[in-house]
Amino acid sequence: MRDPFKNPFSADDTARHAIWEMLVPRDIDAFLAADWSLVADDFVEDGFIGIDGRREVSPDKWRLAFPTLSAYRDEWLRQARDFAGQSFAEDPRTAIFTTTTLEDIEIEGGMALVRKKFDGSLKKKDGGIDVLKWQTLYYCRLHEGRWKISGFTGYLPNPME
Repeated sequence: MRDPFKNPFSADDTARHAIWEMLVPRDIDAFLAADWSLVADDFVEDGFIGIDGRREVSPDKWRLAFPTLSAYRDEWLRQARDFAGQSFAEDPRTAIFTTTTLEDIEIEGGMALVRKKFDGSLKKKDGGIDVLKWQTLYYCRLHEGRWKISGFTGYLPNPME
């Protein structure tokens, strides 16, 4: 069984290793802390674009929800603060790591296509369940000497049907 906290990419595979560290532990920890400053340097602001797939299979229903990094930052913070205000019956960090899979990174030159998937749930104290079942395609590039996120198509169904 895979260890959800362990980077599946060897430290010798520097690009994939760094991208995984950025998009899994750093992203999760920043979200749980509702602290954008922990991930702000992981983005390329110039030309950033974020597409909200709205958990829809058809691209006709996707929306250009984040035409700028600041638009995405504001929504990210809203979601993080909302999440922080909820009560869970299990450790949210462990649950999020357990539901997260990022094992497919395609690199061509200084660009990367990264597939991050969520498949699981998080138990709430009130007996409810927060379903974590979507996927995101991240567009990363080598920028100023390190890998950064230049855009994404996210909130896609998992699996795509």
